[in-house]
Amino acid sequence: MISQNHRLDQQLIEREDHYMATAARINYYDLVIDHAHGALLTDVDGNQYIDLLASASAINVGHTHPRVVKAIQEQAAKLIHYTPAYFHHQPEQRLAERLAKSAPGTDNEVVFGNSGSDANDAIIKFARAYTNRQYIVAYTDAYHGSTYGSMSLSGVSLNMVRKMGPLLPGIVHVPYPDCYRTLPHETEHELALRYFEAFKAPFDSYLPAEETACVIIEPIQGDGGIRKAPAEYVQLVYDFCHQHGILFAVDEVNQGMGRTGKMWSIQNFPGIRPDLMSVGKSLASGLPLSAVIGRREVMESLAAPAHTFTTAANPVCCAAALATIDVLADEQLVARSANYGRYAKEQFLALQQRHPKIGQVRMYGLNGGIELVTDRQSQQPDPDFASDVIYAAFERGVVMITLKGNILRFQPPLVITKTQLDTALTVLDEAMAAAEQGLVKRPQGKIGW
Repeated sequence: MISQNHRLDQQLIEREDHYMATAARINYYDLVIDHAHGALLTDVDGNQYIDLLASASAINVGHTHPRVVKAIQEQAAKLIHYTPAYFHHQPEQRLAERLAKSAPGTDNEVVFGNSGSDANDAIIKFARAYTNRQYIVAYTDAYHGSTYGSMSLSGVSLNMVRKMGPLLPGIVHVPYPDCYRTLPHETEHELALRYFEAFKAPFDSYLPAEETACVIIEPIQGDGGIRKAPAEYVQLVYDFCHQHGILFAVDEVNQGMGRTGKMWSIQNFPGIRPDLMSVGKSLASGLPLSAVIGRREVMESLAAPAHTFTTAANPVCCAAALATIDVLADEQLVARSANYGRYAKEQFLALQQRHPKIGQVRMYGLNGGIELVTDRQSQQPDPDFASDVIYAAFERGVVMITLKGNILRFQPPLVITKTQLDTALTVLDEAMAAAEQGLVKRPQGKIGW
């Protein structure tokens, strides 16, 4: 148990609550971060924590990586900003080329924005412009952002849409495959076919395929619980899109930049080349920068100024992104994610043998969703138990949050050391035991989404 001195944390949070709107933050626990390095956080009271969240997968190369910091400092001393909507600067030019070449396919172009939300808005714009069609198909449990377009695509939280309608028209949602809650004796092949039939159902009744511009999918859902769609299902949807002239777009904001043990999560699905791909979060190690990478002919379907932002492709952010990409390559962090992810999965499966409330362990690189249930037979989500676990872990020096109330979100910086990883796993073992024994005393009120 770490020293739990949180007096300054609590004082600062109480003061902030007077000025900060409730809608801007999801409640977890009292933590005011003062500084961070690698996979370690230190709060204003001097408490240190192992970070298993990486700022919502936005710090894949670790906090304050020296090469990223140096790139930011050198660029800030040279040019902080001039909008590329009108003129040019070299960090943006170099980054556009590197991103275009890094994505699947050989003839790509790039546009920049400030967040993953506006990147997914851009997908709507370019898909509708290129196809001259209006409808967009998205998925339940998806999280694509908080702008009106991206939140219309999302399907993960009622509070993201409550009191804010009407949302963007022309969005149709279909169910995302759930490989945990299957039918009795159902194989993955049968599950893929069942969900593909559900995908096609709108097209058979009220959604004309010839008026559909795009399907957008997270190949591995992030905020939906770190869930991976079956490869056969993704291939079926991809083929359907091509048969009907529908663009196939993927959201890589959460799952890209090495998170899944591949540079891009879609690379876990061989043979799939997306027409459009959104990128953000870890692209610039948490600095505000996003991008859409797409086929040249699709990206040329709009003329300026259809997608310009004053602060997009900020040179400091672009310099940070170039350094981030260099670090991923030079330190072999994508392979490290794959290797450490396999190790973490083995350890979580061992925990599953000791803790009956662990229903399923999903791990793709250093990227996991650990589903906690009342019992494995009913598979009923247990959000209270999950809240106890993350609060007990926090008290013991590990920062972790939940998804969908009952799923532990495991997304540490890819630079986490083996010692830190083992320590965090030991803490989670202790936290689950404490929660099982009813020993966790956490504040009243809802924790998490």
